[in-house]
Amino acid sequence: MTEAVHEYHPGDQDISEQVATFRAFGTMVKWGSLALAVLLLMLVLWFCLNAGFFGGVIPGVLLAAAGVFFLRSKPQSAH
Repeated sequence: MTEAVHEYHPGDQDISEQVATFRAFGTMVKWGSLALAVLLLMLVLWFCLNAGFFGGVIPGVLLAAAGVFFLRSKPQSAH
């Protein structure tokens, strides 16, 4: 049992799968939050404020366009 403890070397493990999972989760949360915000805005304007279908869709499309513009991936700067 003590031999297994001595085989552990901190920092030697390959964490590429954990990094990929973390990035995928962050991406899903980011775009899922935008989709939820657009849907919520459209439904509230359409049904709760009696703005009508186009009164909900037009602001929803504008919010989606602004969200895509601000949330898209930016190129990495070299340090």
